[in-house]
Amino acid sequence: MKQKKKWSDYLWIVSALYLVLGFFNIMFAWIGLLCFFIPLLIAIFGGSKAYCNRYCGRGQLLYLLGKRFKLSKQRNTPRWMKSKWFRYGFLLFFLTMFGTMLYTTYLVFSETRGLRQVVKLFWTFQLPWNFAYHGSTPLWAAQFAFGFYSLMLTSTLLGSITMFLFKPRSWCVYCPMGTMTQCICKVKNSREIKE
Repeated sequence: MKQKKKWSDYLWIVSALYLVLGFFNIMFAWIGLLCFFIPLLIAIFGGSKAYCNRYCGRGQLLYLLGKRFKLSKQRNTPRWMKSKWFRYGFLLFFLTMFGTMLYTTYLVFSETRGLRQVVKLFWTFQLPWNFAYHGSTPLWAAQFAFGFYSLMLTSTLLGSITMFLFKPRSWCVYCPMGTMTQCICKVKNSREIKE
């Protein structure tokens, strides 16, 4: 018997739409903050990884591309990718890149540095993205949007590569948000047990 679809089964559309909108107007990148705060709030107040398991549009999109469109080789995710050292190392690297992005935003805010209308792929390759900025917002807000869109696009590409090479949701194994929410849930649940 076919299971009835829920509204949450269509959140992959939000992920795809986010990437498309950021191509036309970089300020849509700010919407991506929801993908940062909602999982953390669910983990802090709910003590669960419900966001990762049910509501993550990126995970759904990768599953759809890998399973339904058969773009995945369906190989098991390597053991090293599941290891704590890799997951926590990647989280640390990701947070460092996020901190660098915030610092760059601060430099633009303090008028120490000018706006850089580029998207950085894999934290290295700079792509001109000036067509997506229309000059109607403060420069620091635009700088944040360029940096944040770079993070979101890079992580989507990393997820797509691992989806192609391994199982569709291999990204979920080392996703920084998943690692952070898992840590929060462990701390929250261990406190509740002690009480």
